[in-house]
Amino acid sequence: MDMLEQIRHQLQNSFAPSHLEVFNESHMHRVEPGSQSHFKAVVVSEAFEGLRTLKRHQQVYAALSGEMPLIHALALHTYTPGEWAERGEAPKTPNCRGGG
Repeated sequence: MDMLEQIRHQLQNSFAPSHLEVFNESHMHRVEPGSQSHFKAVVVSEAFEGLRTLKRHQQVYAALSGEMPLIHALALHTYTPGEWAERGEAPKTPNCRGGG
């Protein structure tokens, strides 16, 4: 299983999200072709109800504790179902400032 699938699997099992998107954004950075080091995850889960962003992210990092040593960057967008219904999409990823 590649890293993207590992991340997706762990998030699905840990948060039972109503919406989950995981993107490998490594190609947007100055890394070797085929790298799996930069990711973006959009997680919509009832598990985030009543939690501030920091606590949500801490829970995601804990769920991905086995994968984190192999990940250089992980952009997290965590929402409750109500927040997602209002928002409908995660922010676009900015261009890499280090080149890519």
